[in-house]
Amino acid sequence: MAGHILVSGPSRSGKSAWAEFLAAESGAPVIYIATAIAASGDPEWCARIAQHQARRPPHWQLWECPVTLVNSVQQLPPDHCGLVDSLGTWVANTLEQQETQWQATVQHLLAAVAACQATLILVAEETGWGVVPPYASGRRFRDRLGELCQQLRPLMTEVYLVTMGFALPLHQLGIPLPITRLS
Repeated sequence: MAGHILVSGPSRSGKSAWAEFLAAESGAPVIYIATAIAASGDPEWCARIAQHQARRPPHWQLWECPVTLVNSVQQLPPDHCGLVDSLGTWVANTLEQQETQWQATVQHLLAAVAACQATLILVAEETGWGVVPPYASGRRFRDRLGELCQQLRPLMTEVYLVTMGFALPLHQLGIPLPITRLS
C-alpha cells in the first residue's frame, strides 16, 4: 500500500476500525495521530477514546496533536504509515479560527499532505447528511469539514465511505466531480 487514503463515514459506522485495518495491512510501522484529548469532566468522551486505544496494537506509536496536525504530517518518516483520527475533531479544535486564518491553515495542510512521502490514512466524519445546525458554530463546523474533505480528495489514492460496517471504495465506484469545492 502506498499513497494517501481518505476514510469517511457517519458516527459509529466503523470508519476508524477500517482505517486501523488498512494501517495494519500497510506493512509499515504505524504512527497513530490522535486529534482528540481526554477531557476529565466528560466520562463518555473518555470512554470513546479508551475504546480506540484498546483496539490499537501496543507497538504503534501515538502522537497526540489536537491542533498541530500540519506539523505532525510534515514530520512523518517516509517509510511509515500515519493514521490521522480524526479530521472532524481537528476541525472542531480549530473552529475558533477566523475565516482567513482557517483558509491559510487548510492550505498548509493540503501542502503537507501533498508533500508527505509516508502512507497517510485520514479519517473524517460525514456530518452533512443530517439537519442543518440551527447555530452558526455548528454550520461552520459542518461546512469546514465538508469543504476540507473535498479539497483533500484529489490528493488521495483511495477514498472509502464506511457505513453500517461496510467499506465502499468510492475511488472505484464513484465519478470525481470536476470541481473540488461545492456549495
